[in-house]
Amino acid sequence: MKQSARIRKIINTLEEKYPEVKTQLNYNTPFELLIATILSAQCTDKQVNIVTKKLFNQLKTPYDFAEASDEIIEKLIKTTGFFRNKARNIKNCSKSIIKKYNGRVPDSLEELTSLPGVGRKTANVVLGAAFGIPGIVVDTHVSRISQRLNLSDNKYPVKIEFDLMKIIPQRQWNDFCLRLIYFGREICRARKPSCPVCPITNFCDYKHKTE
Repeated sequence: MKQSARIRKIINTLEEKYPEVKTQLNYNTPFELLIATILSAQCTDKQVNIVTKKLFNQLKTPYDFAEASDEIIEKLIKTTGFFRNKARNIKNCSKSIIKKYNGRVPDSLEELTSLPGVGRKTANVVLGAAFGIPGIVVDTHVSRISQRLNLSDNKYPVKIEFDLMKIIPQRQWNDFCLRLIYFGREICRARKPSCPVCPITNFCDYKHKTE
């Protein structure tokens, strides 16, 4: 089977299995999504949602975070891990949004990645979920599965992002990555993928398949 046909089969099969996909982070505004995504580094979405439920009751806007003390922010986000670094990034990010964008979260990759603590992954999450702008989000699941499916032979997220951009139709970028995340959590797990029940096993040459 040609690579292009195989990729179409993978895309279509994952769409059938996961027809409705969305980010698992809870948010009401683009700014809340930005903060939640920063907190999700090295932390589960479930734990982030627990933290942000209380966090966003106390601090809602960039102005709230910019004016809050480091100690208050750190205390509220402590259970997400790396809380001191995250608190510093969130506060500096909020200040930058106020100074450069009048308190509005920008809607371009270049502008978002100019903010403290915001890399391409975080920016693409916000662009896709909050603004409906196509982007490739490369988290640990997308990285792992892209390599297993031979969609990319790179290990670096930015290179994987650009590899996927070349072979996945732009209109499907956001949903395809979300489907890989769902798929990675349920079936194609890091330590022991469930290959016998995998719907795309016939399109996969992963050498450590389970039986």
